[in-house]
Amino acid sequence: MSPGRLLLWRHGETDYNAAGRMQGHLDSALTPVGWNQARFAIPALARFSPDLVIASDLHRATDTATVLTEAIGVPLRIDKRLRETHLGEWQGMTGPEVDEAYPGDRARWRADAAWAPPGGESRVDVAERATEVVEDLLAPNSEVGDAVLLATHGGLIVALTAKLLDLPVGLWPSLGGIMNCHWVELGRRDGKWRLHAYNAGITG
Repeated sequence: MSPGRLLLWRHGETDYNAAGRMQGHLDSALTPVGWNQARFAIPALARFSPDLVIASDLHRATDTATVLTEAIGVPLRIDKRLRETHLGEWQGMTGPEVDEAYPGDRARWRADAAWAPPGGESRVDVAERATEVVEDLLAPNSEVGDAVLLATHGGLIVALTAKLLDLPVGLWPSLGGIMNCHWVELGRRDGKWRLHAYNAGITG
């Protein structure tokens, strides 16, 4: 059986989130708030009855995923293709620091999903590698059940959502960001993904 429901769940708050620093592939840690966000989300996510959880190999996503899988007893896989966007020379910097060193580039990055930071990836690049994970789940020999949850990162979730919905690349920047421990719900029907919920979650 290939999945008919896909949940894209962002990790909890990290020390870099709290400090306003850009993470990318840097392996930041969950804060106490981030751990609690993951715990608060368990009842809502458990209602989706995921058959499998696949997490990015960065600790903030893996740790968030583990909170859920240990609570509801479902298998956990790790897949580095679910890593956040590589932000190249911007990794570890704050927004103002990027703006000072690379004037105008952050606005360009936000407006153009095909543009990449120096030494990094574009959102189009990220969507391509993340889509491979979904395609593996849909392969004829895949037997993962009806619902799969991907525990991953905000930038990747936005890019993958746009890609799965087949939005024109020019419209990708119109999608808003995903809050910590919030999620996107997609359903598959007649061979196409449909958006059921966007940036859903428990606030508290």
